Amino acid sequence: MGAANVIPGVSGGTIALITGIFETLINSIKSFDLTAVKLLFTGKFKAFAQHINLGFLVAVFLGIGISIITLAKLLDYLFINHPIYIWAFFFGLILASVYSVAKTISKISISVLLTFIIGAASAILITFLTPATENSELWYLFMCGVIAACSMILPGLSGSFILILLGNYQLVMIEAVNKLDIKTLAPVAIGAGVGLLGFSHVLAWVFKKFKDQTISLLSGFILGSLPILWPWKEEIIEVFGEKSKVVGYQWSLPSEFNQEVIFAIGLMIIGIISIWFLEKVATKKES
Repeated sequence: MGAANVIPGVSGGTIALITGIFETLINSIKSFDLTAVKLLFTGKFKAFAQHINLGFLVAVFLGIGISIITLAKLLDYLFINHPIYIWAFFFGLILASVYSVAKTISKISISVLLTFIIGAASAILITFLTPATENSELWYLFMCGVIAACSMILPGLSGSFILILLGNYQLVMIEAVNKLDIKTLAPVAIGAGVGLLGFSHVLAWVFKKFKDQTISLLSGFILGSLPILWPWKEEIIEVFGEKSKVVGYQWSLPSEFNQEVIFAIGLMIIGIISIWFLEKVATKKES
């Protein structure tokens, strides 16, 4: 999930859904309620840990944190020097994710089809929103944390891509993470905590009441994010005053079948196999 959240266009929530921990994750986050506070402040630490599923949450968020810190510099280097390889791997990963997530829908209906279309269209529209200007004000960093965290656990919507739209991806995910700039990271982390707690309640309720429609919507989100990940594309950029906006992409196929293309296709296949492997592991654990 940490690796996915560093990549613009890839959602950690998608990985959670594929590996079968999505419902457990949102329900565990949601359990930070008044009962949890009461247990904590009355010294009933064991009951508190059981109530919030502490072992599970520590494992997940420790993994996310370690992954973001260790991969930020590597991914920064790869995006500069080998962008096609990064996009190719995650294109395969997310392509397989659409089927992997959608097949869990128990019954196809009109509402399921409509939510799938709405999800795909929404993800595509978000792609072409005008990015904001970078802002290091504390209140804005806090809001970035709130919004990015909500998208982080929502499959198909990338927390990193939302940070790009908010203008603070370079500031937060590259500069602050690489330099461990606590002044920048602290308000983002606090905002992320608030966003996760609030949004998990909404998401858990919707997932429980309208499971098929929710999975369909999320599958649409995931499908709609695929154009961003296609390795062979050129951004069409227009300048509006001081801001520039990606208004579209010029997609293409490789001009020649060379070693780079073979390696990129290989990475796509590895991405697809990774989803199959994750599913097998998740199914075995559930059994």
